Amino acid sequence: MSALVLAHHQISPVERLKDAAAVAFIALLLGIPMIGLTTIDQGGALRIATRWPALLAFIAACFAGRLLLRYGLDQLRARKLAREQAAAAVRDRKLAASPLLTWVGWGALGVSLALPIVFSDNRYVVDTATTVLIYVMLGWGLNVVVGLAGLLDLGYVAFYAVGAYTYGVLATQLGWTFWQALPVAGAMAASFGILLGWPTLRLRGDYLAIVTLGFGEIIRVILVNWTELSGGPNGISSIPRPSFFGLPFKPPGDDPTFASFFGIEYSPSHRIVFLYYLILALALLTNLFVSRMRKLPIGRAWEAMREDEIACKAMGINARNVKLSAFALGAMLGGFAGVFFAARQGFISPESFTFNESAIILAIVVLGGMGSQLGVVLASLVLVLLPELGRDFAEYRMLLFGAAMILIMIWKPGGILAHREPTLRYFAAGGGR
Repeated sequence: MSALVLAHHQISPVERLKDAAAVAFIALLLGIPMIGLTTIDQGGALRIATRWPALLAFIAACFAGRLLLRYGLDQLRARKLAREQAAAAVRDRKLAASPLLTWVGWGALGVSLALPIVFSDNRYVVDTATTVLIYVMLGWGLNVVVGLAGLLDLGYVAFYAVGAYTYGVLATQLGWTFWQALPVAGAMAASFGILLGWPTLRLRGDYLAIVTLGFGEIIRVILVNWTELSGGPNGISSIPRPSFFGLPFKPPGDDPTFASFFGIEYSPSHRIVFLYYLILALALLTNLFVSRMRKLPIGRAWEAMREDEIACKAMGINARNVKLSAFALGAMLGGFAGVFFAARQGFISPESFTFNESAIILAIVVLGGMGSQLGVVLASLVLVLLPELGRDFAEYRMLLFGAAMILIMIWKPGGILAHREPTLRYFAAGGGR
C-alpha cells in the first residue's frame, strides 16, 4: 500500500482544441503588429502595407503546432505515469514482503543500547547521541500532529518550553523531583495543546500554520516578561538533575549515592550515561505509545482526517475531538521532552525555545517522511550530525548544512522514508492480502 496515490486526468480532444484556439488567439494578437502590418517606402514616404496571408499561415502553424505538442506531451505523461505506477506496485510488494525496515529498526535499537558502553571514555559522542534522542522524541511528538493528523504546527516549541519551565518552577520553588514533575509537566503541556487547538478548529493549511506560529511566539514573550515566575531573560538556574531511584550521582559522602550503593568508584560519566539511557527509555516509550495509538480508532481517525476532513465528517467522525486529541497528545510528548531537557541542562531560558527549534523539529518530520517513525530517527541523525560534522568549516558550516538539506529533498522529495507500512493490513481467508 503506497502512501503516494498517482492520478492522471485524460485530456479530451475538445480540451486540446480549446487550448490550441487560445494559443492561436494569442498568436493573432502578437502577429498583427509583427507580421500582418509592415512599412514600405513609396515615393520617398513610408506607407503601411498588410500581409494577411502570411499572418493566417502563422496563426495556422501555431494552432497545428500546439495541437501536436499537446498530444505529444499527453502521450509522454501517460507513459511516464504508467511506468511510475508499475514501479510503485513492485516497490510496495517488495517492501511488504521484505522485513528490511524491521531489521533496520532492531539494529538501530541494538546500536543505541551499546553506544555508551563502546564510547564510555568519549563524553562528546554520548552527549551528541543524547541530543539526537531528544530531537527523535520531539519529532515523534510532532509527527502525531503533522504526520498523522495533517495539522501544520509551526509553534511546537511552545509545548517543549511549557514542559521545561513547569519542571524548572516545580523543582526550584516547591522541591519536586524529576519523577514527580514529569507527569504534571506532561499534563500541563497537553492542556496548552487543547488551549491552542480549540480556537483553531475551523482553520487549516496556511492559516493554521500562522496561528500556531503566533502561539509559539506568545509563549516565548510571556517567558521573557513574566520575571516573577520564569526569571525573565535570565531564565531558571540550579535545576536539580534526576537521580537513580533517589540515589544522586555525587562523590561518596554521608548520604548514600549511586557509587556507594553499588560499591563502585565514582565517575562523572555515570550521570552522563544515566541521562542517555533515561532519554532512550523515554523515546522508546514514546514510540510504543504512538505506534499503539495509530492502531486504535482514534489513530485511524487522525489519518482519515488528514486525507479528507469533509469525508470524515460525512462518515460521522467528530472532527473537533479528533483534532484536539492530536494537539493534546503531541503537546504532552513535547512536554516530556522539555522536562528532560531542563533536567539535563540544569538551566533554561527563553533563548532555548525560539522559532528556530520549531523549524528544526518540523524539518525532521518532513525530511524523514510524513508519518514515518523510523524516518524521524534518520532525519534526526542527519539534522543533528551534519552541523556537528561541519564544525571544521567555521562560518560555512550552516551554508553546507542548508545545501545538504536541499540536495536530500531533491533526491527524496517525499522524505527519506516516503513509503510507510499501512497501519492495518487485512488478509483474505485464503491467505492473500
